[in-house]
Amino acid sequence: MTIDRDAALAAPPTRRDISWTERDVMLYQLGLGAGASPLDPAELAWVYEKDLKVLPTFAMVAGQGISAGHAPAPGMSMPGIDIDLRRILHAGQSLTVHAPIPAAGGAVLSSRTADVWDKGKAAVVVRETDAVDRETGEPLWTSRMQIWARGEGGFGGPAGPADPPAVPAREPDKVLVSATTPSQALLYRLSADMNPLHADPRFAAAAGFDRPILHGLASYGVVCRAVVDGILGGDPGRVSEYSVRFAGTLVPGESIETAVWQDGSTLTLVATCPERSGAPVLTHARMETV
Repeated sequence: MTIDRDAALAAPPTRRDISWTERDVMLYQLGLGAGASPLDPAELAWVYEKDLKVLPTFAMVAGQGISAGHAPAPGMSMPGIDIDLRRILHAGQSLTVHAPIPAAGGAVLSSRTADVWDKGKAAVVVRETDAVDRETGEPLWTSRMQIWARGEGGFGGPAGPADPPAVPAREPDKVLVSATTPSQALLYRLSADMNPLHADPRFAAAAGFDRPILHGLASYGVVCRAVVDGILGGDPGRVSEYSVRFAGTLVPGESIETAVWQDGSTLTLVATCPERSGAPVLTHARMETV
């Protein structure tokens, strides 16, 4: 397997058109556990088309749900990078929101390899996607996915940026607890990733897990919704940036405990699983707010 960093960075972006409907948004947010208390107006606003609110993390699945007919097949094929898919792991995710995502709409996605870092025993491929409104041409969001490729380091590239600052040396300002259900991965996968790891017990066992696990991007969305509801007054438009590293798996039915430190417009987050003695789920997590 090979990495040619110069070729990867020089390759032109790929483009595709996407569209989504209110049903896609509602299904996605149901897959994050929204609507658990359907008589609560705040909960209903995430899952009912009347005055439907859209989490910014919907950007992670836009164009992949029921309106698309199917999710794209998993894969990693791009100029300058030839990596065995069995060696890769979704290591981190960031999102910059340029404008509120409409409950129904369309966008043009432009994706490219933004960077490739040499971590010695591994490589990190950074894939960046820009979305612009298909009708107005206005920017909607920019996402950056970090892909960890085991055994692919040593090609002589830069090591990448230093880790962000650690959590503040004080108790968190707030702790938010989000429940998940045993069937949550089965619901979430209808919005995007149909990998059998999240549904098939035999497949999960062959991959070394006791049972199917929840998608990392589902945990990403669950924590975002917890912060929006618990810190930002239920207003998803207040999220301007949100970045995390995926530090551990979560079994559907377990809960996520999110510690939040507030410093002005910056929120530092750590998400753990209390049922497993605080095992990490999301780390190096920050959210910028307006």
